[in-house]
Amino acid sequence: MNIILSGDNAVVIALAARSLPPNQQRKAVFWGSGAAVVLRILLTVVAAKLLELSFLQIIGGCLLLWIGFQLLSDGDEDEGESKTYGSLMAAVRTILIADLVMSLDNVIAVAAAAHGNVVLLVLGLAISIPLVIFGSTLMIKLMERFPIIVLLGAALIGWVGGETIANDAALHGYAVAHPSLHYVAAALGAALVVGAGKFWASRSRRASAAS
Repeated sequence: MNIILSGDNAVVIALAARSLPPNQQRKAVFWGSGAAVVLRILLTVVAAKLLELSFLQIIGGCLLLWIGFQLLSDGDEDEGESKTYGSLMAAVRTILIADLVMSLDNVIAVAAAAHGNVVLLVLGLAISIPLVIFGSTLMIKLMERFPIIVLLGAALIGWVGGETIANDAALHGYAVAHPSLHYVAAALGAALVVGAGKFWASRSRRASAAS
């Protein structure tokens, strides 16, 4: 379960950490992953109740869309010889916020697999640490070699953000009546993040060139 669910988290961590100097990337991956897993364990206690609250996932989904937009637009602006580096704390903060939203559904799945066994649940979530660290480190290397992965990663965050909005309790009745809403919202989320991010990055480059 963790192998499947840790993929999107690894992408977020890699996107956030790649804006750091090389000597700080490993720190961001380690602290971001570790803190995110601890937060996920604490979240398990209240996740089921949180998912019942109307508009919470809509807010969380919109937050994910914003994070995806920021990571893509900042990443595009920071390419090349004039690349500027972000701060370690800003990267860790981005990782924690994104993981908090993305973990709402994940912890429910892991808790179900543990069948109420708290020890098994904690161990299962703790296994996420090496999985996410390895996945994030690998993704950073791949992003440096294949920049298209950055675009795909941002699209993934937008996809998850759209899914999160569609899964909100306030939209449950409409989603049941229209099963395609889940996929339409996810696709729109991915398109919005990629389109807005690329547009903003292009606009910023033109402004910099003009000045």
